[in-house]
Amino acid sequence: MQRLRVDQDIRPMSEFRTGIASFFKQVQETKRPLVITQHGKGAAVLLDVGEFEAMQEKLELLQDIQISVSQINNGEGVSHEDAQDLIVQRISK
Repeated sequence: MQRLRVDQDIRPMSEFRTGIASFFKQVQETKRPLVITQHGKGAAVLLDVGEFEAMQEKLELLQDIQISVSQINNGEGVSHEDAQDLIVQRISK
């Protein structure tokens, strides 16, 4: 995902309401999120679907890594050699 540009990617709700189509086009073309404000505070974020899916995949991967690190720290890990032996056994069948 592209980095947010404060001067271009933060818009008030009133401006969003009147130019929805152009804001959808901006998000799709730039791949940057659009922050929509209400009463001067962040209210919502408009994000390209592909960028949202990529972000979800990254979050899932980070969660898997965090679980793996926890398991290793708790002594639940498998040595590289043992893991390699298990994979070779499964492939050989």
